[in-house]
Amino acid sequence: MAKQGYHHGNLRQSLVDGALNLIETRGPAGFTLSQAAKSAGVTPAAVYRHFAGRDDLISEAARQGYLVFADRLEAARARAPDGAGQIHALARAYLAFARSNPGHYIAMFESSIDINRLPGLADAAGRARALMHGACDALCPLIAAERCPEASLLSAHIWAMSHGVVELFLRNSAGLSDHAAPEEMLEAGLTTYLRGLGLSDKV
Repeated sequence: MAKQGYHHGNLRQSLVDGALNLIETRGPAGFTLSQAAKSAGVTPAAVYRHFAGRDDLISEAARQGYLVFADRLEAARARAPDGAGQIHALARAYLAFARSNPGHYIAMFESSIDINRLPGLADAAGRARALMHGACDALCPLIAAERCPEASLLSAHIWAMSHGVVELFLRNSAGLSDHAAPEEMLEAGLTTYLRGLGLSDKV
């Protein structure tokens, strides 16, 4: 079995895919490199040809997750109408990504990995943030100057609201299963927030 692993067409990706399954089922600290190697059908020594340790393996999983995440955000924004519609679309895409890619999501946001640990990880994360920031920057001209925060702050608010709904109501980390569906919580929160900025006729 182990010998066969050396002939994988893409051993590095096989290791990442195996790690994603382990991250999802056991958490980022709940597995060893040996277990990741076993999931890919190789010896533990083979892992070190590609990753210096478990944190580097998780970092690569996070990097790939941010690439997928940014693609989803970009597609959601492209399909949405201008203004507040894009904010709603990006927030929904955030929730949908967390639902469909739990291993990536955990590696990105729950593993305590330094965003600068590996080349490319910070860039991939920055692309996702830039997409959210761009939508908020485009929204600012629709808001009265005295009500509009800076685009970076507006983006941080939307990101935090989306992330909070994922953590509290989708991943159920607080056991709040008796509340409305995550999608409903997110839409209601966004609508209330945007109306507070004077966008009631555009939400």
